[in-house]
Amino acid sequence: MINRTLVRTKVVTELFAFYNDGSKTKLTAEKELLHSFSDVYNLYFLQLEFVNYLTSYAQQRLDEAVEIAAAMHKEYSVNSRFTQNRFAQQLFENRILRRYVEEEKLSWESAHAAVETLYKQITDSELYKEYMASSESSYEADKTLWRKIFSQILADNPQMEEAFDELEVSLDASGWVTDMNIVMSYVVKTIKRFREENGADQPLLEMFDSEEELDFAKALLRDAIANGDKYDKMVADCLKNWDPERIAYMDKIILTVALAELFSFPEIPVQVTLNEYLDLAREYSTENSPQFINGILDEIVQRQRKQNSMLKFLSLNKSSN
Repeated sequence: MINRTLVRTKVVTELFAFYNDGSKTKLTAEKELLHSFSDVYNLYFLQLEFVNYLTSYAQQRLDEAVEIAAAMHKEYSVNSRFTQNRFAQQLFENRILRRYVEEEKLSWESAHAAVETLYKQITDSELYKEYMASSESSYEADKTLWRKIFSQILADNPQMEEAFDELEVSLDASGWVTDMNIVMSYVVKTIKRFREENGADQPLLEMFDSEEELDFAKALLRDAIANGDKYDKMVADCLKNWDPERIAYMDKIILTVALAELFSFPEIPVQVTLNEYLDLAREYSTENSPQFINGILDEIVQRQRKQNSMLKFLSLNKSSN
């Protein structure tokens, strides 16, 4: 689940925290990096659990409406299609989800008010109304509804952000608002993979796509910390008529991690590394940061290629001959 793009983001944010807090050690930084990955994985399960919590809330609302109608001696036409959604039922029974949520004590209770608002947004949507009115009744239609709820209603939703802000505090987590949409894309991917015949044993995503991603994360952070001064000097040597102290703090961090990757992972193509950190600059730094970072990294790459002093650049030079 956690791929290298997300790993790079977490290493940058952890290095930012490391330099911002002079009391942290390298070991502490690495432990906090690993904890941030656990938080991402918790967020994945919490978003899956949202399906169950919202379905239970919808059933509660339906039961209340039936009781009120009975008390007033009025007929009430019950449409239980949403609360009987077959995908939601399968997800509720999923053994991996149930065990994980119980062990980690994950719950939506502290964000119940936000859930009420999200429920109204969902039930007011054309997506929901079309689903409830459709004559088609199938597992695939039930699954498609929830995939679209996540991708079309919950993504970039301020109320969802507010919910995760509240959950962060109550569940002692961090980064959930920032990672919300990234993790939601994993949830959508998971929903697409569900098969009715798998029942309660449907596999969910592992924390890491492979052990290599975890090794990459730890090695990248270690190198960025160990060689930070060297990378600072490389950046300073590329500045013309510019005081290094005036570089945006986040730009410095992004440059440090980018250089750590360039020097420590020769198997990763240079252009892949450059593109990844330019994207990070666009996301986390100033408007002018991508252009500035691109210029610095490009100059360092050109210098290293001329000097043939790095394995990555030496390999590229050989392959281009």
